[in-house]
Amino acid sequence: MKILHRVSLAGLLLIGAGSMASADDAYDKCINDSDGTNTAWGECGGAFMKREDDKLNTTWKRVFALTSDQTKTDLLAEQRAWVQFREAACQFYANGDSGREGQVLSYPACVAGVIADRTEALEGYEEDLKPI
Repeated sequence: MKILHRVSLAGLLLIGAGSMASADDAYDKCINDSDGTNTAWGECGGAFMKREDDKLNTTWKRVFALTSDQTKTDLLAEQRAWVQFREAACQFYANGDSGREGQVLSYPACVAGVIADRTEALEGYEEDLKPI
């Protein structure tokens, strides 16, 4: 019963996350197949963030390769500012006030959402920068 309660809580936290990235199938499977411990959920969340970060890095490389001159300089400055934002984003979930579930469920979902949003923005830039 305790595991079912935690899985239900995990779903509620993710649903309540609003603009956070919706969990991908691999994250959902990981949570559902886990033993319901915070340690296991933390591993699922870490893998989720890494998948989003990998998508971002792939997109970044494509977009950055399309730029030159001042656009390259400006885009790099923007990315550096975004990295600082990402490091500060979602910390209120990680500070312990939301409990361990906030740290292992809400924080990774929030960070993954921030990363997914940046990837989407870069994909928009990519469309604008592609030669006609």
